Amino acid sequence: MQLSRVMIVTTLAMLAFAGNSLLNRLALLDTDIDAATFTSIRMLSGAVMLWWISTWKNSSQHTEGNWPSALALFIYAAGFSFAYINLSAATGALLLFAAVQTTMLGYGLWQGERLTTIQWLGFSLAIGGLLGLLLPGVSAPPLLGSVLMLAAGIAWGIYSIRGKTAVDPVLATTGNFLRAVPFSLALSFLMLGSMSLDWTGVGYAVLSGAIASGIGYVMWYSVLPALQATTAATVQLSVPVLAAIGGVFFLGESISIRLFLASSAILGGIALVLSKKG
Repeated sequence: MQLSRVMIVTTLAMLAFAGNSLLNRLALLDTDIDAATFTSIRMLSGAVMLWWISTWKNSSQHTEGNWPSALALFIYAAGFSFAYINLSAATGALLLFAAVQTTMLGYGLWQGERLTTIQWLGFSLAIGGLLGLLLPGVSAPPLLGSVLMLAAGIAWGIYSIRGKTAVDPVLATTGNFLRAVPFSLALSFLMLGSMSLDWTGVGYAVLSGAIASGIGYVMWYSVLPALQATTAATVQLSVPVLAAIGGVFFLGESISIRLFLASSAILGGIALVLSKKG
């Protein structure tokens, strides 16, 4: 794949990932759709889009995936949606990203990987930034939303770890999305009493599932073979930044001093850890 195409597709994929935060926050902030319904529509539309792409790519292939990974995907999506009821787009994306990377780094350590002194410094800096963000105070994000987003990040980290063994990531993601739909519908059924439909909110959910998730994941997987592992991990540092910029311009959100300092510590710390990864 040509370098210029890799750069363009990578940029579009990162914009899609940041777009998920903006679309979810926008739907729950400006429309009447409830978080459970948003999750179900996002999973269903993502499954349909991925199934269509998989069929178009190779109609003879069956989808892959498994139920444990689908459950992790559902926990991520549900926690993501419910957290954005009261988290800003920037804070949510930062907490999600920090939890994902910390989970994957923790798994690597558990598997016997060793960090250099600089990497331990970076890891400590990132954890310190996360704790600083969550400490009680006027500018601290809501506790429940923070816990839900951290849980979503851990689930996505687990999903990513399990996905490393997938033969075809697109087919595996398709199968996992399809399997996650029943979990999402069950959640919506349990919360039927608080169900609220809003057609604008439904539109945002479809865009989040079909475009930002479905097509976004396909674009990302298409460029991964052309990127070094370190580059692939580091480029994702842009997602919270893009979400923060989008939150300011499209949602009228502000960036607090606490969020700015915590972001610098978390993203800088993770960059140090990833700097020695191959």
